[in-house]
Amino acid sequence: MSTEGDGDSTVRVWLVERTYSDDEQNLIILTYATPDGRQYFRKERALTSFSDARDTTAAVDANPENLGTTDAADREAYAAEARRMAAEHDPDDVI
Repeated sequence: MSTEGDGDSTVRVWLVERTYSDDEQNLIILTYATPDGRQYFRKERALTSFSDARDTTAAVDANPENLGTTDAADREAYAAEARRMAAEHDPDDVI
């Protein structure tokens, strides 16, 4: 789904994976994907303390230039999870 905002086109991507980084302590990697699973967007979030309250939403609108191409091995799983999230949640739902 594309949206328009201030003349810039964005792509809605849905949360498909949340992992902890092996390389860095206190780093969470959030992976969002398009409903077809072909593209993904990653956000890295450092957790500075337990009181650090930053919401993770079901979806975000990403600049197409910031999207990567999903590996064939992950594509089907990302597509299934993105479609499930879109069916069960509003984009701004806190996950």
